[in-house]
Amino acid sequence: MKTLVVFDFDHTLVDGNSDTWVIKCAPDQCIPDWLKNSYQKGRWTEYMGRVLTYLGDNAVSRDTVRSVMETLPFTDGMIDLLKFIASNKNCIDCIIISDSNTLFIDWILQAAGVQAAVDRVFTNPARFDERGYMIVECYHSHECRQCPVNLCKNEVLDEFLKSQSQHGVEYHLICYIGDGGNDLCPVKSLKPSDLVLPRKGYALERLLTKSESELLKPRIVVWSDGFEIMNEITALIE
Repeated sequence: MKTLVVFDFDHTLVDGNSDTWVIKCAPDQCIPDWLKNSYQKGRWTEYMGRVLTYLGDNAVSRDTVRSVMETLPFTDGMIDLLKFIASNKNCIDCIIISDSNTLFIDWILQAAGVQAAVDRVFTNPARFDERGYMIVECYHSHECRQCPVNLCKNEVLDEFLKSQSQHGVEYHLICYIGDGGNDLCPVKSLKPSDLVLPRKGYALERLLTKSESELLKPRIVVWSDGFEIMNEITALIE
């Protein structure tokens, strides 16, 4: 059986937030206060829709957005980690579950030449419409009250595991790598034999410390760079 590696994207694989990075495309690399203040908790994707409309209104082209997104740096060691995973596909499957969007993630992975490491990406669908405006849609609807209205990562992971099982693929261990509050929900569903790797100094690490007694006790290893994660995964597959 294989090991499944699950990545968050923003502040995990990349060392920043792809949604806020795109603001570098805006006039003077900022957005007006009325737009900043329109955000409502749990409705980030809807807010980003307004940001992208603002960019479209200011004639920011697809090529400009892509070129700016391709400058978003990866977290230290993550490109090496993804190349390691790509060279060990016989024993590792790898997916991304992210509240970013399909275009941003695809562009960034392709620019770094590491898309071969990732088997599936689960994120908000994105496209450019006939006006040349970028449109992002919510990934799905769900009933989980802990997660943003557009994405429950636990539900995505559960559906993926069920689909894989139906195709005869079982995983002896899941390695979940993330940083944020929306990574806590899937982490709570992990088994004691699984491994969760929260980024040091970020929300997930703090939440795991507070919630540890409620968890099913997957092993927790805090990380600062991709090389530390690579060492853990190497030990798992050897």
